[in-house]
Amino acid sequence: MNRLITTIRPYAWGSLTAIPDLLGTEPTGEPQAELWMGAHPGAPSRIDRGNGPEPLDVVIAADPAGELGESSVKRFGPTLPFLLKVLAAGAPLSVQVHPDLAQAKAGFADEEARGIPLDAPERNYKDANHKPEMIVALSEFDGLCGFRDPAQAAELIEALGVDTLTPYVDILRAHPEDRALREVLAAVLGAEPHAIAATVHAATEAARRLSADPTTPFASDYAAYAKAAHSFPGDRGIIAAMLLNHVRLQPGEALYLGAGVPHAYLDGLGVEIMANSDNVLRCGLTPKHIDVPELLRIVRFEAGDPGVLRPEAGPDGEELYAAPIDEFRLSRYSLAPGSDPSVLEAGTPQILLCTSGIAHLETIGAGNGTLTLGPGESAYVPATERTSITGNGTVFRATVTA
Repeated sequence: MNRLITTIRPYAWGSLTAIPDLLGTEPTGEPQAELWMGAHPGAPSRIDRGNGPEPLDVVIAADPAGELGESSVKRFGPTLPFLLKVLAAGAPLSVQVHPDLAQAKAGFADEEARGIPLDAPERNYKDANHKPEMIVALSEFDGLCGFRDPAQAAELIEALGVDTLTPYVDILRAHPEDRALREVLAAVLGAEPHAIAATVHAATEAARRLSADPTTPFASDYAAYAKAAHSFPGDRGIIAAMLLNHVRLQPGEALYLGAGVPHAYLDGLGVEIMANSDNVLRCGLTPKHIDVPELLRIVRFEAGDPGVLRPEAGPDGEELYAAPIDEFRLSRYSLAPGSDPSVLEAGTPQILLCTSGIAHLETIGAGNGTLTLGPGESAYVPATERTSITGNGTVFRATVTA
């Protein structure tokens, strides 16, 4: 096993303090948004096996079967199938959606054939992979996830008292679920920015006013939308966001976000895991390109409960966050002094992240290596190694489904 040397991504929406507080370091005064752990070529972690730090993707490429296991290579190819992050949102991320695997392959091939550069602002598909993801809250965590029932969305929007929103309310009440949600999202995102600006402003002010009274129906939802509007004043995505469920996760709770589900993270610290992809289509709360026709093709216009997940207790102290995906498997260990070691079997690649306290890792068998992790520190365990963990704290384990 090897300690990971990680990279912090300084995106503008990042918190100034959450990651420094986790790591026990001084804030830099700049946003620190994501701490990446993995082999994504955008910011691969590094490991040192005695010859100086090397990027993890390079190490894996030199011996994919030895590092990942033959089963993982056969199923997912010669790369680490997942990317693990600590995500610290101090401002809203864009409302976004991810394609399924078939859509990603077709979209990537099409844009490659048309010669659109990978770094072009109008590019939708950066790779041929899907990007299911999961977020586990480390603090209270606010997000948007999936569509509201159209009748509920109509009630929330109508209560704003903005006359120019009435056509959207009428559509939500007049048509079946799929058609209603599709027509309203298309109308909002297809509107000229200057034409809808006064409506966005009036809706924002109404949401801010209604959120001040906690007895008002949807008060906490209005507060979330008003906060998003503060970061993106005048953005028509504020109206689109009102079609989505507002979710407040408590520490330890999680959301799984599959293909076609519109979502956004608004505020909080969490552990995020995803398939190794960068395919994002944006719906609003962003200055970046929005491809409305392609977005409407990818989005699943299905209302439903966001589906808050809680860990399921398993053997050997493991608590699993179950998700219908093979490229990643995320679980948690709550370590207590004096408890028997938890044994992590060999066969799949693993990343272990300590989020509180202290974790002691030990290789079982040849080598007998040991490693101690503090908050925010992580380790990579190749598929050939069997490992035990003890300590007094919390450890997240990222691997693939066996």
